[in-house]
Amino acid sequence: MDLGLKGKVALVTGGSKGIGKAVARGLAEEGARVAICARTQRELEAAAAELGKVTGAEVFAVAGDLTREADVKKIVDATVGRLQRIDILINNAGAAPGGLLLDLSEEDWQTALQLKFMGYVRCARAVIPHMLKQGGGRIVNIVGNDGVKPLGFELSPSAANAADLAVTVALAEQYGRHNILVNAINPGPVGTERWDQLVAGIARIHGISVQEAQRKVDRSIPLGRIARPEEIADVAVFVASERASFMNGALILLDGGQRKALME
Repeated sequence: MDLGLKGKVALVTGGSKGIGKAVARGLAEEGARVAICARTQRELEAAAAELGKVTGAEVFAVAGDLTREADVKKIVDATVGRLQRIDILINNAGAAPGGLLLDLSEEDWQTALQLKFMGYVRCARAVIPHMLKQGGGRIVNIVGNDGVKPLGFELSPSAANAADLAVTVALAEQYGRHNILVNAINPGPVGTERWDQLVAGIARIHGISVQEAQRKVDRSIPLGRIARPEEIADVAVFVASERASFMNGALILLDGGQRKALME
């Protein structure tokens, strides 16, 4: 199936590792020119070199901090300057500190909202004017199932993700008429570089071993395992493609049917 991505320009935030890197690879394999951004220049350049080598595609690296509006502008301007346009924005960068209400500080809440929510908003604000001039585009927000399946010990991620989903639907309604399609994908647990840290946090909150915490997570998913980054990427690449031409405002659960209550 030809996804119609050859020659398209995609900007993938959080593209140096995990889901973002997998999405960047998937887009590049389909013939897209890809810009990836992240905070750490060294990791970013290594990822760009690796992706370029394995796909043969042009992969452009530009570092920046999405909690800073000036950095977001720099990233978008550099991408347009190098690749002439932006057809696809993959909003992926960001994580929020988990924890119970009485354990979360004001700073924890600000961290969650500034990156996982406002980082997505800043990127959309910077990219949409270019898409309007071009006559269309795709925005795919990689959010997380906490936004629709909230948990008490994942409170700030749940709140930030719910806000991302609200913005996704609102922007889809506003900009669909301009051929800018906006959708969200909500993964559950994914085996990225961050997973060991996340499962250790679950263990700490519940007062159990990391091994038992992993078993709790696996039992919460009918498939009996967490996702691979490539499984999220495959869906994201399709949603960003010309084949998903009538998909707008969709909130796609991609969590293997996870039942969060089993993690309590």
